Amino acid sequence: MCRRIRAELEGIDLNDKRLNQRAGQLLERLAAEPGASVNAACRGWSETQAAYRFFDNNRVQPEKILAPHQEATEERIREQPVALMVQDTTELDYTAHPPRQMGVLDREHRQGLYDHTHAAFTPEGLCLGVLGVEFFHRAPETLGQSPQRKSDPMEEKESYRWLEGYRLASAVAGRAPDVQVVSLADCEGDIYDLFVEAEKLPAAAEFVIRAKQVRSLTERDSQAGPAVYKKAWDEVRRADVLVTRTIDLPRTPQREARTATLEIRARRFTLKPPHARSRLPQVTVGLVLVEEIHPPEDGTAVRWKLLSSLPVDTAEAALRVVDYYAARWNIEIFFRVFKTGCRVEEIQLEHVDRLQNCLMFYKIIAWRVMYLTYLGRECPDLPCTTIFAETEWKPTWQIATDEPPPLKPPPLHRFLRILAELGGYNNRRGDRPPGPQPIWTGLRRMTDFAIAWNRFQKKPKTCV
Repeated sequence: MCRRIRAELEGIDLNDKRLNQRAGQLLERLAAEPGASVNAACRGWSETQAAYRFFDNNRVQPEKILAPHQEATEERIREQPVALMVQDTTELDYTAHPPRQMGVLDREHRQGLYDHTHAAFTPEGLCLGVLGVEFFHRAPETLGQSPQRKSDPMEEKESYRWLEGYRLASAVAGRAPDVQVVSLADCEGDIYDLFVEAEKLPAAAEFVIRAKQVRSLTERDSQAGPAVYKKAWDEVRRADVLVTRTIDLPRTPQREARTATLEIRARRFTLKPPHARSRLPQVTVGLVLVEEIHPPEDGTAVRWKLLSSLPVDTAEAALRVVDYYAARWNIEIFFRVFKTGCRVEEIQLEHVDRLQNCLMFYKIIAWRVMYLTYLGRECPDLPCTTIFAETEWKPTWQIATDEPPPLKPPPLHRFLRILAELGGYNNRRGDRPPGPQPIWTGLRRMTDFAIAWNRFQKKPKTCV
């Protein structure tokens, strides 16, 4: 893993050869111990000081750190028939130890960063990489002003980054003409300007967005009054059911596990612009309504309203839209790996600029954990040497199984289960494939085994 993760920074340009080399070494160190502090991940005080100097160097900037990984991500996208670009925002809370120049979150006493990330996935869940990251925070005097800013120009709104995210997806689509690029967003991405962009951009990405706003059709509702327009979702609900689907919902803190039966309706409509954006043109979009039949009365009923540029006129097309939106959940898993697996909210650096430089390394590390987890599911029969060096898989195999390593490297799915067992995975018959948490824990242990193997077997080092 370590030997290959450094390749994500090939071509990095920090205007200094030594800084470029330091970036690769630092990525390897942090990847070997993703949950450790910077001090613990580095080897000795001199290396730790070098890491802090790196984060503080004016030539080091978050976008420059991420740039080579973005290029590698686009290469992986071009190998896919469909790439789902998911954007979402999460909070990074540094209230307990805020660096200098740190702003606030949703309350004056809460200091931290908002992290708006664009990550690419296959429909099956394989994380292809991170294509963009924007860190931002708020000034205390701006809190609670959202209602007053409703008519502000789009470029001045906080929601503008969702439109920028769609433009990023469209730019990727333009550079990958043989790939269907689909931009996914939760209800924060329900922005009328985005629908307008989708109709006018020359190489526009497709989109699937969960609805938040009430949308009006271009037809007047004579029964409600002369100045009232028909509401889009009311009309969809009157449509016939296209298809039903039964899904298993896992247990969460909010609900017990259950099987849910869903009704799916879909229509394509022309929408009129909202009053605050009345100068914009009308747009035509597909609307897909997903509702659970006979849900429990505990507030956990499945009910999705989806807006899409994709076809929705058949059961197959509507189900594709639903499946693509369901794949949006993978970015929540990515954030969990980033925040819990890499413990980024525990990082203590003196200035917010240094912190953002450091966080970019952990974006690449979190991608790597996700990539390994799902690659074993999509390509289970790949030899494990596709990802792991000999000095990684052999000692791990011998310690975990108490058997000599086989002459032929085991398939990836087999080795990943062994690795996950070291991280607490039970590997019982019928268990679901291991998730990211046991994988990242097993990777830390594998690194220790590899170091010992290198030392005591007197083999040349291939991984830190």
